[in-house]
Amino acid sequence: MPTIPVVTMQGKAAGEISLNEEVFGIKPNVGAMHLVVRSILAARRQGTQSALTRAMVRGGGRKIYRQKGTGRARHHSNRAPQFRHGGVVFAPQPRKYVIKVPRKVRRLAMRSALSAKLASGSLIVVDKLELEEAKTRVMAKVLSDLGVTKSCLLVLPEANEAVRRAGNNLPNLTNACADNINVYDILRADKLVLTKDAVMAIQEVYAS
Repeated sequence: MPTIPVVTMQGKAAGEISLNEEVFGIKPNVGAMHLVVRSILAARRQGTQSALTRAMVRGGGRKIYRQKGTGRARHHSNRAPQFRHGGVVFAPQPRKYVIKVPRKVRRLAMRSALSAKLASGSLIVVDKLELEEAKTRVMAKVLSDLGVTKSCLLVLPEANEAVRRAGNNLPNLTNACADNINVYDILRADKLVLTKDAVMAIQEVYAS
């Protein structure tokens, strides 16, 4: 069973915590993570792009000139793609980009992402996170004390308005709750910061 040191908000040692091997100790499955990340990014696409094909363009019902005897190429409609104001070849139409992923694969991807963060030394566990005031400078100091210099995903057991407000103006910080984290946010963050309660909540969901 893997263990990891627990630190305070000031970055001082506060013991250690044992992590569930099924959640934080598996060999990361790259294929599962790749599929889930693709599905997350695809779901964010609006799919509202639209252009007109030659069948949709207004006009062009009459043959523009006779078939033979002109010495020119044969044409029927001036709304063909090669003409100005003509339709578009293989015009994009509104569609959904949803990629369906089986539940077992989603769970495997989440466990793989968490295990990869632990294996790379990018996982930080904090005993608790309580801010005296919802100020950006306070949150910035907490991240600095924890050794976070690049992007960071901060996961709490439940929504905390003070933490959210304090971190809103920090471009390298993303806040999340234990019940709505996703593989993409975990992988793109340089550091994953969890509170002890958030660790317990995650293990309760993904250990079974």
